[in-house]
This record gives sequence, C-alpha cells and structure tokens, in this order.
Amino acid sequence: MTIQPTLRKLLTIVCEAELENSLLREFAHHGVTGYTITEARGHGAHGTRDAAWPASANIRIEVLCEERVALEIVESLQEKFYQNFGMVSFLSDVQVLRPEKF
Repeated sequence: MTIQPTLRKLLTIVCEAELENSLLREFAHHGVTGYTITEARGHGAHGTRDAAWPASANIRIEVLCEERVALEIVESLQEKFYQNFGMVSFLSDVQVLRPEKF
C-alpha cells in the first residue's frame, strides 16, 4: 500500500478563551467537523496573557481543512472579531495522510 499525502491547510487561531463557543459556531457554519483546542499563554499587542485567571486566558485552535474553507473562516473572523478582541490567525500548508477526514 502506497501512502499518498494530500495537501490541506492548517488554520491556527490564538484568541481570548471567551470566544471559544462563538468560534465553534462559526466552524459549524462553514462545515468544519473537527478541531483541536489547547490553552495558550504569551505576550503581544494586547499585553501578557498568562491565564492566571479566566479573564486573561487564551486558547489556540487548530483546524485542518481545504483552503477555500480556511479562507472563508478567516474572512468571517476578520469581520466579526478582529476589531474588538485579541486574536491572531495564520495558515500553513500541511500534508495529511487521511484526506477524507479533512
């Protein structure tokens, strides 16, 4: 059996933890069926986010999907959240080994 990697996009979003439910609704709207969420800490334009208390918590969300879906999500995030929340998102090319899942 020969493994054939398939190109997908890895959309990574680091944002305020309070946005989690809103982002999950956004993902569902765009047909995303899976994601990974982890706690995140760091420092940037919005200061230090050390997660010492819930109001200063950040999360990192990763979504593997087709490029079209990733770009639609990023556009929606820009329109709805970038102005008023600490959020950064970026895209990476990745090769997946089970493309039917993404």
